Amino acid sequence: MEQRQEQRQERVERVERVVVLALDGVYPFELGMPSRILGAADGRYEVVTCTVDGGPVATAADFSVTVDHGPEALRTADTVVIAAVTPSRIAASLTDETAAALALVRPGTRVVSICTGAFVLAAAGLLDGRRATTHWCVTDEFRRMFPRVDLDPDVLFVDDGDILTSAGAASGIDICLHLVRRDHGSELANKVARRCVVPPLREGGQAQFIEQPVPEPSTASTAATRDWALARLGDPLTLTDLAAHAGMSLRTFARRFNDEVGLSPGRWLIQQRVSRARHLLEASDLPVDRIAGEVGFATGASLRQHLHATIGVSPQVYRRTFQATR
Repeated sequence: MEQRQEQRQERVERVERVVVLALDGVYPFELGMPSRILGAADGRYEVVTCTVDGGPVATAADFSVTVDHGPEALRTADTVVIAAVTPSRIAASLTDETAAALALVRPGTRVVSICTGAFVLAAAGLLDGRRATTHWCVTDEFRRMFPRVDLDPDVLFVDDGDILTSAGAASGIDICLHLVRRDHGSELANKVARRCVVPPLREGGQAQFIEQPVPEPSTASTAATRDWALARLGDPLTLTDLAAHAGMSLRTFARRFNDEVGLSPGRWLIQQRVSRARHLLEASDLPVDRIAGEVGFATGASLRQHLHATIGVSPQVYRRTFQATR
């Protein structure tokens, strides 16, 4: 944690160079995410795009992309982003050109994948024994190709220190915002989200987007109850309270909530309380016990337990990390 704090302070004092690698079959949407999101972070990042040979690449759309940089740009990167490619281009091994390009990345460089870009990292051996994610549609194929990777298909992204992987498509936005939040704090990340007209932190995981029967038009949603709960996180909310507000039975509410959010009501409440606590730790000097009460944890010990389970550090360490840049 101390090493990450030092790296974070260093990033505040200089411009982070992010090099995005575009491979044949790249999705244009995902390719543009780092430039659009990180480029809105008040000049904290310089984003450049390269290919393995400096030439144009065919995209997953009906056009090609020409870039200004070849693989030598990877030598200069503080962070490398592997953009998503169409599933028809994924493979269990790297092409010679891709392997040679990735060999130029300096040791210790942060590496990020968007969507199917995780296949490239796995094929390079960078994910062996590590937790990662990718698009839920290709999880079976990923597990077959790379059984040594601890794949979690239920989350929007995985932060495993120097390697970060994101799930399908728009979760690339989530991971780019997470990079800003991790490097420079939630205030700047929230500002970037507002500029790009996207939510600063999405709820739940990929499960809410997996294909499932569409509910009847008359089916009630749990959205209003989620908004109601967010305004009352400091209260000791129970599943009974939530179901009563939604006007549903406990079983129906729990099932519908999980279908919509991808989490159980209990897990979702903990996630929201931890998120609110993180904001208060970053933006205020309130004592930990006071923050615990504000967000609905019974004691400071409970907050410490849930924060550590979520991000692996104590409230004091988390606050000290963010206060270094306040």
